[in-house]
Amino acid sequence: MAAKKGNRVKVVLACTECKQRNYDNFKNSKNTTDRLELNKYCRFCKKHTVHKEAK
Repeated sequence: MAAKKGNRVKVVLACTECKQRNYDNFKNSKNTTDRLELNKYCRFCKKHTVHKEAK
């Protein structure tokens, strides 16, 4: 049986250049209250770009 996630919530990351939603990720909402921002590869732009947490 899987362990309970607790404070971890699923978030969607969107590319800042083309606005495509490319990645799903989990974050701890208690420790990280602001929006998540990661540098990831965008397959639509074909380069590494900043991906921000979408609503």
